[in-house]
Amino acid sequence: MLASVVQLPLPQGPLCDRFILAQYALEDLVRDIKAYLGESGGIDSADVDEAHIISLARKYISNPNDWLRYFYNDPSKNYTRNAIENINRKANILLLVWNPGKGSPIHDHANAHCIMKVLAGELTETVYYPPQDGDNTPLEVKQQTRHQANAVTYISDDIGLHRVHNPSSNQVAVSLHIYTPPNAADHGYHIFDGATGKSSFVCQARAHASPEKPAGQA
Repeated sequence: MLASVVQLPLPQGPLCDRFILAQYALEDLVRDIKAYLGESGGIDSADVDEAHIISLARKYISNPNDWLRYFYNDPSKNYTRNAIENINRKANILLLVWNPGKGSPIHDHANAHCIMKVLAGELTETVYYPPQDGDNTPLEVKQQTRHQANAVTYISDDIGLHRVHNPSSNQVAVSLHIYTPPNAADHGYHIFDGATGKSSFVCQARAHASPEKPAGQA
């Protein structure tokens, strides 16, 4: 299954080797997000310029050599959350692995910013209008987009709810997620029934940690 993920063509030859070594790496992206958010703990959603973080995410070109160290997949789950970095309780950076044909429930983002970048495979994102108070009607689709590798998308509660789904029947997909502030991890979030609009509060499950990081870091 892992072999079916890593199909991104990389340049070959001495000149290309030097280019790969010089290109913007995942660790550079993490470093720049850290530098932007600062050292002190605590942050509010209004303190974040999401356009700046989106521009950093777009600058990074997916390279499996960067992220395979964080890759873990539980085939019994719809998707597996892998911790990359926890930035002073200001942001969580995660690697998500999506099993074929599986996806997330419809959910909100606990008044936080979420930037998602597809690293391998494809993901379909469906955005929904939030339900009106007292409604008991199906959620209305606002937009549906199929994201290819290296696409970057952004969602917040001001935009709506969303669901992410791997449309492939035989390949896992991999995505990078930046949550700032990490409100869902700290306080939980809501999932929604698409048929009725009813919401349920859930606590965020702890992300899987690579051997390089303690489990408590995200």
